[in-house]
Amino acid sequence: MPLPAQPNDPLTAFMDYPDIPVAHSATGTLVGLTMAVKDLFDVKGFPTGCGHPDILAGAAPATRHADAVEKLLSSGVRFAGKTLTDEIAFSLNGINHHYGAPVNPKAPDRISGGSSSGSVSATAGGIVDFALGTDTGGSIRAPASYCGVFGLRTTHGRLNLAGCMDLAPSFDTLGWFARDMATYRRVGDILFDRADAVSIDLPTPAVVDDVLPVMDPGPRAAFLETIARLRGVLGDIGSVKISGGRLDDWYVVGRTCQLRDIWVQHGDWITRENPVFGPGVRERIEWAKGLTRAETETADRRRADIRARVVEMTDRHGILILPTLPGIAPLKSAPIGHIEKFRDRALKNLCLGGISGVPQISLPIAQFDGAPLGISLMGSPGTDEALMDFAAQIEAALGTL
Repeated sequence: MPLPAQPNDPLTAFMDYPDIPVAHSATGTLVGLTMAVKDLFDVKGFPTGCGHPDILAGAAPATRHADAVEKLLSSGVRFAGKTLTDEIAFSLNGINHHYGAPVNPKAPDRISGGSSSGSVSATAGGIVDFALGTDTGGSIRAPASYCGVFGLRTTHGRLNLAGCMDLAPSFDTLGWFARDMATYRRVGDILFDRADAVSIDLPTPAVVDDVLPVMDPGPRAAFLETIARLRGVLGDIGSVKISGGRLDDWYVVGRTCQLRDIWVQHGDWITRENPVFGPGVRERIEWAKGLTRAETETADRRRADIRARVVEMTDRHGILILPTLPGIAPLKSAPIGHIEKFRDRALKNLCLGGISGVPQISLPIAQFDGAPLGISLMGSPGTDEALMDFAAQIEAALGTL
């Protein structure tokens, strides 16, 4: 049954859990900020439902906070609640078959995006200052684009995911949403170890031409117009074809490796409990179950080559620029088949960061037809802070939605 709207949750972004006090430090650099936490992360005293009622039914209250949650609470953040996620975080749509769909505050007739749907909704709607999420196949970047907020897929393996449900460990990353870069960077200062940071020296940014044919014509024109505006901030912007015309093949590689990881993590539970999954998720689970060893071994070999190519290009250009997604968020009224087809197209944009493990931040600096259209900056592994710095410069020069 969909979650009921609550007086303090008009966007249906939060799980309907009891109001359990969560202590936070009275001192620290984040005092005064409020955060929401995707219901994949443990918060002491709360269950971790992972977007599925069968998991929630067997979940005891967590006995400790996830590491990232503990860091933030110790820095003075006030916890506002746990947010809705798609079923086992295995979707980009933000439509949970069991619990419903949070509202997209920037485009209420359109989907919010998943699987960090509640976190992005609560942030974009101003209920909290920022919210934790995860990005496996695009679940920070896609919702950020749909809802017009900032969202960074961090360098794979750089931030600690202890106390968070694994979906596909060789893809899973921690991320968060915020409406402005000042807040975004304050959170990053707590989560990142600056000793691991990598700078971007003398960037010669380039647009990733590979993904432009995937875009709808109107959003493509809006993206190119935004590139013209970005030249006033970043200087000359070139172009590059990373995949050599093989983007469709790269998408298949990313999809295959991710599905294999998911089945390894969750296949035993799915086989044993036979849980009910909604449209889209159900079909992908069956796909994961049917993968052959030959398919996954071939994909693993190709993935290593793709990662090397993407890292080579980010090292060479400093920053790669691309539309976060092929277009704006689909309408909520669209048939599920249409939304799923858009998801498949979206993964052709999103797979570059997922396969390679490099950081990518989506900026809310473009729109089409009155809805947000995220523009992404991608860098080499470890350049997360540098990308945030460039995002802040762009925000100051161009403003946001």
